[in-house]
Amino acid sequence: MNKYEVAIIGGGIAGLTAAIFLAQEGKKVLVLEKAPRYGGRGMTINKNGILMNLGAHALYKGGEAKKILDELKIPIYGKEPSKDGHVIWKDDVYQIPMDFSSLFSKQFLSVTEKFHLAKLMNQLSKMNVRLVQNESLQAWAEREIKRPIVRHFFYAFCRTTTITFLPHLQLARPVLMQVQRALTEGVLYIDNGWESIVTEFKKGAIQLGVELREARKVTHIDGNEKVERVVCATGESFEVENVIIATPPQEACRLVPQLQKTSLFRWQREALAVTSSCLDIGLRRLPNPKHQFVLGLDQPIFFTNQSRAAKLSDDGSSVVSLVKYHDENRNTSDVQQDKKQLEQMMDVIQPGWREEVVEQQYLPHITVVHNFPHVKRTEVPGTEIPEMKGLYIAGDWVCEEELLVDAAAVSAKRAALQILKKDRVLI
Repeated sequence: MNKYEVAIIGGGIAGLTAAIFLAQEGKKVLVLEKAPRYGGRGMTINKNGILMNLGAHALYKGGEAKKILDELKIPIYGKEPSKDGHVIWKDDVYQIPMDFSSLFSKQFLSVTEKFHLAKLMNQLSKMNVRLVQNESLQAWAEREIKRPIVRHFFYAFCRTTTITFLPHLQLARPVLMQVQRALTEGVLYIDNGWESIVTEFKKGAIQLGVELREARKVTHIDGNEKVERVVCATGESFEVENVIIATPPQEACRLVPQLQKTSLFRWQREALAVTSSCLDIGLRRLPNPKHQFVLGLDQPIFFTNQSRAAKLSDDGSSVVSLVKYHDENRNTSDVQQDKKQLEQMMDVIQPGWREEVVEQQYLPHITVVHNFPHVKRTEVPGTEIPEMKGLYIAGDWVCEEELLVDAAAVSAKRAALQILKKDRVLI
């Protein structure tokens, strides 16, 4: 009864994606999740009818995750937010001149600077990003964008689309691809929060016969050169032919015997995590409805009203999110200072907001992703751990050139397909 063809450790987006791909092909699949709930960072918190994700979330319409959701027939309910936006520069709010039609809006930019910004936006929408060489985002921007204020805009767009503020480390090509998706195809904000996607994943997995077990912390994987079983803190053990670890890198490394002899050790050693501070606020009304989406130009912050496109409350309250991007020099003692900075940004964008607050959620140090495509990475080993047969990894940190949830979903698909391909060869 405790024998499975595949055990998946981790019940987030990556783990559930892999489970459905495998179960569709008739595999006997077990998912072990250490928490009492599934979803990982895709969970949604219900605060008295106000639905809050773990920070600002968006699903890119042209990204790998959306393609995989469509392929697996996972229903998505949500809408595309408007692209009209504003920026904060020296504690004042201005409209973003997104195209030539808005060149003459009231701005702190000169006419020439507006023209160059609009030209850059047009270039980013149409360029062949695949031709961009293997270099840092900063190197590309310094060479291609001559005017400093236009580079400020560019970096603000890049921060917002990747939730990452490390231009000297980020590879240019993946970021430019993400910016282009945002400009040409847009994003979706999800009704009832991202947990609605997790719920649909669970429903699909159960219908296919996947066995889901929550509150099951895996302590280790048994085996030498081949996986044999997974063992839980509850004392349960399961004989398995294959294991997909869909957890953060540190946890993955804790589970694997003879770790330093495997490519997983190299993955973990070169992974660079990205963190941010997030403030989510439920408001009875938006004091300034003109300000729906605002980027910080001279500070690494952005604001979005997710309720302009998604249903996130029972009574029509607005749910807004503010994010402060952390760089590699961030002092973890700055927790309250970050919150104060986000609140001060709200004072500029939505004056009078404090009187409209229904609920709040502050996440001082949330991991956005556990890795991203960066210039310090020496290799991309792939989802298979060849030193231990039957062992695979998936998650946002198992990325090639994908970012965020796209990396989680596509790495899970790759791991599942590798198992299926291996088994077909053996047959």
